[in-house]
Amino acid sequence: MVRRNADRSVSHLAPSPGGPVPALIEPGMRVRHSDRPDWGVGQVQSVIGDRITVNFEHAGKVLINATRISLQILDDSDA
Repeated sequence: MVRRNADRSVSHLAPSPGGPVPALIEPGMRVRHSDRPDWGVGQVQSVIGDRITVNFEHAGKVLINATRISLQILDDSDA
């Protein structure tokens, strides 16, 4: 279940374990949301603690809680 806040941030109510820890994700990296492939490729804007701000092609800027959401890190050939 997804809850969209007024500022377009998203929080999931069920955890998606197995994603990379925030320490592995840095601004500028390209990622995909494992549960929302329709959002397209996203570029990481910032990482503060467990909060990752990503600008997705088809969803815009989204705040990700890395303790609940799995992001797939893409290399140059995936993006």
